Amino acid sequence: MGGISWYQLLIVLVIVILVFGTKKLKNVGSDLGEAVKGFKKGIKDEDDKPELTEQKTESTSEKVESKDSEKS
Repeated sequence: MGGISWYQLLIVLVIVILVFGTKKLKNVGSDLGEAVKGFKKGIKDEDDKPELTEQKTESTSEKVESKDSEKS
């Protein structure tokens, strides 16, 4: 009582297919999948960025130190 049963979900699914059509639902599903992949890739890239910036600052500081030692 109070929950949604499987046959009610089936009726809703049939209505959605009749309203939107299978091609439209397929396009929406593939677009949603690509969006999720892009989001995950963006999150992964953000996690990798701090390491790259640390490496850049280390190499930059090494260049500055080498220039200072050349001037001396």
